[in-house]
Amino acid sequence: MSEKTTIYDIAKELNISAATVSRALNNNSKISKSTCKLVMETATKLNYKQNKLALALRSGKSNNIGVIVPRIDSNFFASVIRGIEEELYPNKYNIIICQSHEDEQREIENINTLLNAQVDGILMSISNVSSENDRIIKRVVEKNVPLIFFDRKKNIDGVSSVTINDFEGGYIATKHLIDGGHKRIAHLSGNQSLEIYENRFKGYKQAIADNGLDFNEDYVLQARSNVDAGIVAAKSLLKLKTPPDAIFSSSDFAALGAIQEIKEQGIRIPEDFCVVGFGNEPFTKFMELSISSVDQSPLEMGKMAAKVFLEQINNHENFKMEKKVVLMPELHIRKSSSKSSI
Repeated sequence: MSEKTTIYDIAKELNISAATVSRALNNNSKISKSTCKLVMETATKLNYKQNKLALALRSGKSNNIGVIVPRIDSNFFASVIRGIEEELYPNKYNIIICQSHEDEQREIENINTLLNAQVDGILMSISNVSSENDRIIKRVVEKNVPLIFFDRKKNIDGVSSVTINDFEGGYIATKHLIDGGHKRIAHLSGNQSLEIYENRFKGYKQAIADNGLDFNEDYVLQARSNVDAGIVAAKSLLKLKTPPDAIFSSSDFAALGAIQEIKEQGIRIPEDFCVVGFGNEPFTKFMELSISSVDQSPLEMGKMAAKVFLEQINNHENFKMEKKVVLMPELHIRKSSSKSSI
């Protein structure tokens, strides 16, 4: 295998110093335009490739941004990543995507890998089980690497975040069911150790209280964000002595599972039972029985997270600025909760 071309090969070819070649490759203002052009042409001819990591170490800037998500095979996170990239690419940044797979140790390894790669910033949605990784997150802040949480976050000094108002999302979904005449509304909650699921539950509970309904603990079940969990939860709810007449689910996937089980038991939707999900996944609007759902605006969330990073990286006077951006949710009403569609 042939050896890689170095700046010394270019210098020898042009009979100039390696230092001059280095400055020309980095567009140093002290080097004339003609010399820069000659060096660039020779570098192309000799198939010279710059060592991006070495350049990042020298300049303190890699133009790479790390993005950590629980999983990439999710329309929500894929849309957030798209928003991030659309905002950062015109600003000459590339993104490195890591998945935690809801595993805390893997999440820590993701962060260490990105720090070792000299990324200029990290945009991150924490894993379901994050509880012991505050130390590594604080290390990011101490190294003056901008860190922005999106969707799922921790409250850490010096760390910005972009989220939606999950409390409001839970409230408007539940209020919609109450306005439809439902009085026994169940809630399928995610892991409430995560703030997003805790706030969706609080919004649900507040809507129940504000409208004079009784809160029933038996109607609140934890369900993971998948179809099978929704099926299991619906089975349990329908076995109750006084079963609910509606469900607000913190996940569209769990809502889909619940709907499958409810229909399996011969209960009509929306005539006798209504369901609202959360996430506005693409499948919710294309099904024969389309599912009402709260939209999280993932594309806008990604763009805003990128904008917060750019604002922070360009704010030399207050590099450790902390910004909290909260987007408002929107309820999309479809057949699963709209009796007017019958």
